[in-house]
Amino acid sequence: MLGSEEQAFEERLALRMAVIDTAREMNRRGINVNKSGNVSARTSGGRSFFITPTGIPYESLEPDDIVEVSLDAERFEGRCLPSSEWEMHAEIYRRRPDAGAVVHTHSCYATALACQNLPIPAFHYMVATAGGRSIDVAPYATFGTRELAVRGANALEAKNACLLEHHGVLALGANLAKALTLAAEVENLAHQYVVVRSLGTPRLISDDEMDRIVEKFKTYGHQIKEQKGRSLFTLQQPGCALMVQLFPVRNP
Repeated sequence: MLGSEEQAFEERLALRMAVIDTAREMNRRGINVNKSGNVSARTSGGRSFFITPTGIPYESLEPDDIVEVSLDAERFEGRCLPSSEWEMHAEIYRRRPDAGAVVHTHSCYATALACQNLPIPAFHYMVATAGGRSIDVAPYATFGTRELAVRGANALEAKNACLLEHHGVLALGANLAKALTLAAEVENLAHQYVVVRSLGTPRLISDDEMDRIVEKFKTYGHQIKEQKGRSLFTLQQPGCALMVQLFPVRNP
C-alpha cells in the first residue's frame, strides 16, 4: 500500500500524463495542429495548475515537460517554460473555482468565425452546451499578454466556452475530458453555422427557449438515482445490465 507522499506523487504524475494525452487528442481529433493551442488542469490542492510547455510538439512531451504554475503567478516549477498563454489559464482558474481544466485550440471553423468577429448565435440548441444563448467572441489582444488573459477570462465569467478574436477557442470544464469535449463541440457548431450561413439568413431559437435549454443542460447526462419523483435502478444479470425507470403512479 502506498504511503501518502507516494500516493500524492502518483496522482500528480497521472495528472501530468492526462494533460499530455489531452493535448495529443486535440491533434488526433483535428481541432488543433502541431504545437499550437495549450492544455491545463488544476492540481488537487487547487492552488496551482499543470500546463503544457511552450514550443514543444505534443507527441514529444514527457511528464517532466509539464509545468506547474501557482495561481498567484509567482512560481513556475518544471524543466520547461510554460505556454505563452499561462496567464490566461491562471486568470480563468482564479475567477472560476468550478473549472478543473482549460483547453485552448486553433480549430479551423471556430477560428475562422473568430477572425471575422462572428459569435455563434442560437441557430442550434447545442449552443447551450457552452452555458448561454450564444458563444461570444472576446475582443482581440496580442497572444501571451495580460490584456488577452483578462479579455478571455471576462468572456468566461458566466459561460464555459468562447472564441478569441483573430485567435481561436477557449473551453473549460470540471475535468480535462469535459473541457476537451466542449472544445470539440464548439468546432462542430462553428462548422454547422458556417454551412447554415451559406444557405441564407440563419433562423434562431428564441431567448426564452434557449434559457430553458441552458437550464436543462445543467442536469443533462447526470446519472442520478432519483430526480423529480422518478427513480432509477439497475438489474444486474450475467452478461447484461438492464436500466429500469419507474414513474410515479397517477390516480385516474
